[in-house]
Amino acid sequence: MKQAEQMKLGAFLMAGGHHIAAWRHPHAVANAGVDIDHFIALTRMAEAAKFDMIFVEDAAAIRERNANIASQAARSTMFEPLSLLAALAVNTSHIGLVATASTTYNEPYGLARTLASIDNLSGGRAGWNLVTSASELEAENFVSSGLRPHAQRYERAEEFVRAATAVWDSVDTGAYVVDGEIYADPAKLYPADHHGTHFAVKGLLDSPRSQQGRPLMVQAGASDAGKNLAARTADVVFTAAQTLQEAQDYYSDLKSRMAAFGRHPDDLKILPGVLPIVGRTESEARAKYEALQELIPDEVGVALLASYLSIKDLSQYPLEGPLPEMQQTDGIQSRQQLIIDLGRRENLSIRQLARHFAGSRGHWQLIGTPAQIADELEQRFRAKAADGFNVMGAYFPAGLEDFIALVIPELRRRGLFRKEYEGRTLRDNLGIKIPARGA
Repeated sequence: MKQAEQMKLGAFLMAGGHHIAAWRHPHAVANAGVDIDHFIALTRMAEAAKFDMIFVEDAAAIRERNANIASQAARSTMFEPLSLLAALAVNTSHIGLVATASTTYNEPYGLARTLASIDNLSGGRAGWNLVTSASELEAENFVSSGLRPHAQRYERAEEFVRAATAVWDSVDTGAYVVDGEIYADPAKLYPADHHGTHFAVKGLLDSPRSQQGRPLMVQAGASDAGKNLAARTADVVFTAAQTLQEAQDYYSDLKSRMAAFGRHPDDLKILPGVLPIVGRTESEARAKYEALQELIPDEVGVALLASYLSIKDLSQYPLEGPLPEMQQTDGIQSRQQLIIDLGRRENLSIRQLARHFAGSRGHWQLIGTPAQIADELEQRFRAKAADGFNVMGAYFPAGLEDFIALVIPELRRRGLFRKEYEGRTLRDNLGIKIPARGA
């Protein structure tokens, strides 16, 4: 079966799990965020199942200002993700390795150099999830002026990509030859010469061009500026969509923008996040979900919701009442709108919305049998709402183990997922061509 007829799958690894109360579950690894053996085991598990990639997100700050709430949430300790990828690279052989790094709090040459090293360490399996960072807490760790405005962050991100690409493309394939006569072929060296509003970069990358040309570009933006950036530069987009129509609209909109940048729609894979809770029966799956929901303290759920809405305190409003009227902020604007739309569409109170959101942070949530979950995934894949999915285990390792043991065989039975890898690099397995130098 052709690659285009099979879905792509990422395993989104989040410490002990994506559910905000995952660490409290008796079968979760509570200290997972700083347990390297835990991450190696999960990544090898995903590789054995032939997932395209694992993905690790990041925020260069604590997650919650309120210490009492932070003490009850599992997202407070985590390896710096690029360091983690280096460890995973030498413990795996085929699976793609994608991590988040911010264009707001890094410099192009340094980040491009680190990612190129990981790409070479892994034999061409690295990917960069570009974010612009929307957290006030992150801003406080790097700049005294506070969070940069949304438009300014994306302007900087656009230029950052151009500068980083110039660094990667400064060395062509075979430039460093080491044949006893010459160490580098001058005809294959193209020093970066970027001078822009935010950055100046002039020099050569001090490592060879990787087997996949350059690291894969991954993004998750859903604002207008974010979609334009993705249409021009991204190879993969992670997104959040609650309904089939929302997913189809996003998919169609983003892919239709690519022609303006000289790109074909197949050059970009869209992988919405999905949090599956699988049971051999529907009642078993529902019981797993309810057990997790019972572990959420109200104050933690409401605080998490407030952080994504960029509201300092939601607890001042009645928890049994609806969300108050929201004004646009400089936070994650697409996720803010998703939350507002969900609350209004389902007529949810703040407490109900917080408990729903705490499970998957606004991503699609599926609860059911392997066949029921495969039905839903197949519908969105065939309806041009997704090229695959970024699978989010509610708690680890069981959330990933259940999906692999129960859902993957059902997808394979339907011819929707591979049995073996197509190649050795991340681009090989995603079916994304190696970019030409300078493109």
